[in-house]
Amino acid sequence: MSNAKQTERIKPPALKKGDTVGIVAPASYFPREDFEAGCESLRQMGYNPVFCDSIFDRDLYFAGSVERRAHELEEMFERPDVKAIVCARGGYGANYLLSSLDVKKIAAHPKIFVGYSDLTSLLTYLCDAAGIVIFHGPMVAKDFAKSDGVDSASWQAAVGGASRWPLDFGPGSGVQSLVQGSAEGVLYGGCLSMLVASLGTPYEIGTQGTILFIEDVAAKPFQIDRMLMHLKLAGKLNGVRGFIFGEMVGCTQSPTQGYTLEEVVMRVVGNLGVPIAYGVHSGHVSKGNITLPIGVSALLNVGGSGVALEILEPATMS
Repeated sequence: MSNAKQTERIKPPALKKGDTVGIVAPASYFPREDFEAGCESLRQMGYNPVFCDSIFDRDLYFAGSVERRAHELEEMFERPDVKAIVCARGGYGANYLLSSLDVKKIAAHPKIFVGYSDLTSLLTYLCDAAGIVIFHGPMVAKDFAKSDGVDSASWQAAVGGASRWPLDFGPGSGVQSLVQGSAEGVLYGGCLSMLVASLGTPYEIGTQGTILFIEDVAAKPFQIDRMLMHLKLAGKLNGVRGFIFGEMVGCTQSPTQGYTLEEVVMRVVGNLGVPIAYGVHSGHVSKGNITLPIGVSALLNVGGSGVALEILEPATMS
């Protein structure tokens, strides 16, 4: 599946204070206490969170059956009162929904859709097949449930329709410049494990012409190497114009491994002749989850004194 042309992507309406936010659980079940804390945080931000009673269902490690989860997601897209959809958590199971969703129905009701981790499979699918700008960012029972879990500036800019906005990562941000340079492309990507899992399926990612964002959690360095090599051997890195790696929380072999994950990354992609940044806090993060709009034009500048990612167009329609 190739990326939709940028001019074809649909931008959902912007989110405003007082708007209703639908909560969905397309993958794993979750602790109710964390869910309720996240909903309260959304209320404190001025939104009205709503959800189906069935969201607390459990089937093995899933948040209920495939039918329940697919119906819940489509219903939230169709509900006229719901202005944005935020996932409760990731885990595993969103891939079960891909063959069940009516993407034409979803495309007819474009809305802000936010998640990460296992939800990457849904994010890239809706971005590519439905042609909707989507959002790699905080989830209810994970980030919104914590006092320092959400980067509010990027959230407001992304969902609020800021026309052109920067993410500047200077000294002290934890973001590193691995390969210096500048590149413009369509921001795209998500959790590395899920990006690789799409290969060879009808839902395969399209990376041509992108600024590719890659993150993961608790994967050992050789596993990161293997997955990056898988993308490389599959030709998925050939047309990438720049790379942004996430915080990569817990991606170590051992405390005394004698090498860094940055070195592992550079071994695979360092010779591709494009700028590479490392350490952006979006997805699996220690704190301050940054919201990245997927499917919009962006400019990546990786310099000796810092990294800047500029979102070149609004991600939502005001």
